[in-house]
Parts: sequence; structure tokens; C-alpha cells
Amino acid sequence: MSNKSERLKDEGSRLQVTAAGATAGLISRFIIAPLDVVKIRLQLQTHSLSDPLTHSPRGGPIYKGTLPTIRHILRTEGITALWKGNVPAELLYVAHNAVQFTTYRQVTLLLHSTFGEGTIPASGESFIAGAVAGGTATAVTYPLDLLRTRFAAQGNARVYTNMREAILRIGREEGLRGYFQGLGPGLAQIIPFMGVFFAVYETLRPHFSKLELPFSSGGALAGTIASVTAKSVTFPLDLVRKRIQVQGPTRDKYFQIMPEYKGAINTARTIVRKDGYRGLYRGLTVSLVKAAPASAVTMWTYERALRFYIALGERTVL
Repeated sequence: MSNKSERLKDEGSRLQVTAAGATAGLISRFIIAPLDVVKIRLQLQTHSLSDPLTHSPRGGPIYKGTLPTIRHILRTEGITALWKGNVPAELLYVAHNAVQFTTYRQVTLLLHSTFGEGTIPASGESFIAGAVAGGTATAVTYPLDLLRTRFAAQGNARVYTNMREAILRIGREEGLRGYFQGLGPGLAQIIPFMGVFFAVYETLRPHFSKLELPFSSGGALAGTIASVTAKSVTFPLDLVRKRIQVQGPTRDKYFQIMPEYKGAINTARTIVRKDGYRGLYRGLTVSLVKAAPASAVTMWTYERALRFYIALGERTVL
């Protein structure tokens, strides 16, 4: 049996890979949605004591760590608030994963046909395919990412009542560029993130595949380690992207982020100047807590969904 037939990314038709990626994104997103809301709130919160919207009457920040933030949201906004932005986020994760896995497979096959299978080291091949796949998926689905952030960030004072209103108002008030605010740092983050993720994942998966774990598989464990590694390396760019995404005419309805951020470099410099380098990693803990189950669920579901669709296709043919 050739190495090509043994690697999951080379199995199945394009439609089956796309469907498996979409299924994985849908399930993964719903499970980790509350942690995503918490992460976004922490990333957008400044620690300036002059900001009344991000601090309690006693002067401390409203959001202090993962569990206290969850308790605060439950107490002040109700349990459904933990899934704010879930509709655009579900669409984002489904579309992003479908495009990502499909592109990853096609780029891998292209590398094989161009340079020959096995010519490029597996880690290098995975880095290239992962970077291209991540960048493509991010660019295509970015407006949904922006909508997810804005809905997750709004508290009891609602900025947008539904997706239709948000789409129309952003287009009317901010123009086409409004849907892509923060795309630069988004691409700057996702390309190395997905490159590192798939490189680590494909390196570890063969060694972990035979592990028998009580609540997981070796592939899920490899996905978890890969995600934590990639997230830690690229997190500052994710925080910069979130700050830029809520800029515009509705900015002061979310958080009083002062001064107004203009561009990725300016945003990073402003954060460092006001909060130090530590400010670039605000929300990293919950991000890592989120990244582990999200990636584990995504890769575990993707592999099994792909096998299901392949088996379904074989039964249909028969």
C-alpha cells in the first residue's frame, strides 16, 4: 500500500472532504462557543481605569479570568449570552473548515504532481499546504469572522439585533472595507498558525495513531498539541485582529478602546505602550483552553465524518 493511500488527506473525493470539513466545523463550533465568547470579551477589554464600560464600579476590570467571566455573563446577560454570535460563527466554521480541508487536500495533491510524492519532507509539505489552506479559508470567510466578533462582544446594550441588520449597516456606514477590517493581521496570523498546526499534527499523528486513550484518540491528541503550539506562537496577531474588527462608528458601543486603532502595527504598538507586552497575550489562557477541545473535536470529527462519507459513497455505488 502506498503512502498516499494511507494518509487521510489524500482519501475521498473533493465533495466528501468538503462535507467532512463542514461537519467537523459545525460540531466543534457549537461545543466551544461559550469559551469563544469569553476569549473575545477578554481580548477586547482594556485595563485603563478611565474606561467605565470595561470596569466595575469598584474600579477593577469586569472580566477577570475564564470562570469569573462566565459567571459574570451568566449573572448579567443569561445563559444564552454564551452563544452570542453563534449563527455567524457556525456559518464561519462550516465554510472555513470546508474551504480549509478542501484546499489542503488539493494543494497536497498539487505538490505531489509537481515535485513528486515524498520529495518534500512531510513536515514541510504539511506547512505549505496548511498555510495556503488557512490563508484561503480566512480570506473567503472573513466577513463572517467580523460579524462573529461584533455579536460576541456586545452585552446587554445591543448594537445589532440580527445578522441582516448588521450586514446592511456595516455596508451602509463603513462600505465594503468594513467587512474586512483586520484582514491583514488575520492573514498574517492564520498562515503561520495553520502551517505550524498541520506540520506538528502530521508529524505527531503517525506516532500517536496507535495510542488507546480512554476519552480520545491518538489523532485527537496530536490535534490538541498542534493547536496549542500554533496558537501560542501566533496569539498576538489574533488579539490585534479582534481590536481592529470592532473599530468603526459602533466602536464605543462595545468598549471604549482609546485611542482609536489604525492598522495592525499601530494597534500592536499602542497595546504595548499602554499595557506592556503582556497586553498582547490577554485572553491567551482561555484561548488555549478553547483550542485544545476545539482542535481535538475538529480533527476527530473530520476523520470519522470522512470515513462515513466514503463508506456512504461506496454503498451508493454498489
